[in-house]
Amino acid sequence: MPRHPSRDERDLWRRAMGDVKPLAKRRTRGAPEASEEVPQKPAERPTAPVARSAARLPSLEPGASPGLDRRTADKLRRGRLGIEARLDLHGMTQEEAHRALTRFILRAFDEGLRLALVITGKGSVSGGGGVLRAAVPRWLNEPELRPRVLSFTWAQPKDGGSGALYVLLRRQR
Repeated sequence: MPRHPSRDERDLWRRAMGDVKPLAKRRTRGAPEASEEVPQKPAERPTAPVARSAARLPSLEPGASPGLDRRTADKLRRGRLGIEARLDLHGMTQEEAHRALTRFILRAFDEGLRLALVITGKGSVSGGGGVLRAAVPRWLNEPELRPRVLSFTWAQPKDGGSGALYVLLRRQR
């Protein structure tokens, strides 16, 4: 399994490459003449490029992995992918947890992370189960987060079991 760069290494790389400009493309058939103006690509890419709109994406359920190959889906379900970030929502109100989850997923996506562990807790048996445990899958399907989330499933017991979710994020293109 390849080693993923740390946050510090990614920051260092971004600073080192910040002023780099792409090489001029070779002229090909149908390319504009030298006198024609060619729009330049911006040096920085947008903070969160999202390929598809949330409206066209299917709603995700824990354990369902549409568009994910079987091998990766199996690794995700069995907890065999490396967790790169963790968020513990214990003790938060729904409003606080929703804001924290949104910030966490957006930041993890922007940093190019792939797998996050979101700990919701199991809730109390007398209270009918966890409020956050039920809400987090719904929040991951909201228009702001769904285009960034590829799949999610309940965690293995070693990582929190049914009181935590593995969230697999899309790769930035």
